[in-house]
Amino acid sequence: MASNIKVTFLGTSAQIPTAKRNHTAMLLSYDGENILVDCGEGTQRQFRKAKLNPCKVTRILITHWHGDHVLGLPGFLSTLALSGYNKTLHIYGPKGTKKFVAEMLMVFGFKKKYDIQVEDVEGRFYEGKDFFLSAEKMEHGIPTNAYCFVKKGLIRIDKAKLKKLKLPAGPHLRKLKEGKDISFEGKKYKAKDLVFGEMDKKVCFVLDTLENKKIEKFAKDSDLLICESSFSHDLKEQAKEHLHLTAKQAGEIAKKAKAKKLVLTHISQRYEKNLKKLLDEAKKEFKNTFLADDLDSFEIN
Repeated sequence: MASNIKVTFLGTSAQIPTAKRNHTAMLLSYDGENILVDCGEGTQRQFRKAKLNPCKVTRILITHWHGDHVLGLPGFLSTLALSGYNKTLHIYGPKGTKKFVAEMLMVFGFKKKYDIQVEDVEGRFYEGKDFFLSAEKMEHGIPTNAYCFVKKGLIRIDKAKLKKLKLPAGPHLRKLKEGKDISFEGKKYKAKDLVFGEMDKKVCFVLDTLENKKIEKFAKDSDLLICESSFSHDLKEQAKEHLHLTAKQAGEIAKKAKAKKLVLTHISQRYEKNLKKLLDEAKKEFKNTFLADDLDSFEIN
């Protein structure tokens, strides 16, 4: 059954939270899957404000192990234990994640009441029936991942055309769904003439990183590109020093990657009274740009 992809921004601040912006966290929801991307301080309260149930989370993607992205994790895991969470929770992250989670659970005296499986990941690391997850290494001084969620396109056979051609159902039609031409009773049929379908739908999360050539390729053809925007371009040297992106660079990446929509997040407190500066800077490079506030959501049909 078709289902929309929805991303809810639970936290949109940079390193220092503000009265209006919590530390980084985003929830991608799709057909029973609820994937939490990062878990900064206060994420639990943001779930409550958004009227979302933390016990529905199925997977957690950690971009990197800086505090503003992970310090909400111990409390979040404890809340699941106290709330009767009974699924296997999958946690994925860059190199070192498995070690860090084990140490964190030990430090906080976590009593294991449900199964937690942790993996250090890169490349395509999860393959589901109708979606997959992939990771790409970024440049932020410590092991860091960007992530993509891809809903697989559905190929369908045009039954009206089959009927018109008097081509009966059967095993021979499987090749058509794979995009392959077929032969039946001595006659050839081209897949492109008999099938139609939805394209893949792609959401890409690019958080803390220095500008690098891998981003454009990884985010290629994203329906929704979520990208950090910690600095305005007049502070590009400071952004480079701290291994972050500017709003202008985010817009350039979206344009080069041929994304359909760009959403800026990881907003520094210095811009809280002048958000338009970041938004206009990115929009100059890529028109279909938005700047996320806490509890905003975006959907892909």
